[in-house]
Amino acid sequence: MISSIIVFLLLGSGSVRAPQTVPSQEEVRLGTIGVNVPITVYDKDGRLVTDLTVEDFEVREDGVPQRILSFSKENELPLSVALVMDASNSVRPKLKFEKEATIAFLDGIVRPRKDRALLVTFGSVIELHQDFTDDVEDLKAAIRAVKAGGATPLYDALYRVIEEKMTMAPGRRVLILISDGEDTASERTLEDVIELAQRTEVVVYAIGTVHAGGFGVTMGMTDAPGMKELRRLAEETGGRAFFPSKILDLERNFSDISAELRSQYYLFYVSSNQNRDGRFRKIEVRILNRKDLRARTKRGYKAPQAS
Repeated sequence: MISSIIVFLLLGSGSVRAPQTVPSQEEVRLGTIGVNVPITVYDKDGRLVTDLTVEDFEVREDGVPQRILSFSKENELPLSVALVMDASNSVRPKLKFEKEATIAFLDGIVRPRKDRALLVTFGSVIELHQDFTDDVEDLKAAIRAVKAGGATPLYDALYRVIEEKMTMAPGRRVLILISDGEDTASERTLEDVIELAQRTEVVVYAIGTVHAGGFGVTMGMTDAPGMKELRRLAEETGGRAFFPSKILDLERNFSDISAELRSQYYLFYVSSNQNRDGRFRKIEVRILNRKDLRARTKRGYKAPQAS
């Protein structure tokens, strides 16, 4: 278990680059509760806004304004992307749909010698088909070889991927989940996954295939099984959930994810509350003097617990 939200800036994780304001040694110490905040900003028409500066942002933790110590734009940072694909029996009729869309996404997101991605599936077993690589053809081959079968240990799969593969991944940590959202075999819970993702600064984007290709009785339902859980998982970690019904929709969803990942801001602050009480702390980001803009980020994090 990772002991706390440590100051990644000093530990060399690469999460924050080219800061406009740099914290001093006295302000940031090893073991301090520091928080990295990825932010996506939209205007009233849903367009991405990419020209803001640190002076445009205000960050509050549990309602208390925080001092922003560093600020960067994420468009040039490398990406570490975990593709987690549901290959259980419940998605067998949709597996071709999932494969085609994932392959199309890889062509647009992985830049050779800069970004990396891995592929994990879950069904009868949780299986790493391809570890982190920048070779898109290796990733495509791994995707094409996936076969469906077994139960749905969704939360166990997500927890293991984050804990074992994403914790020390460089650059921006992003998990893309492709699943119908139903869990039938996990020991871990949705709350466990959300807490770990928030603590290790992994942003989750969920692609819900409950409507995919017109299969199943969930077609057209606005609250089909698994949809609520996928929305919560994405929103509480700073990502988004999508529910496409055909390949074209899913390709657009992946295009939206790619655009967001190249247009985010990244803020870092040292919490004014250094109590290691294990309590959840709510994060709120405001855009100053711009009521026409809205910011999306993770909803908060759980403070480390004193030993």
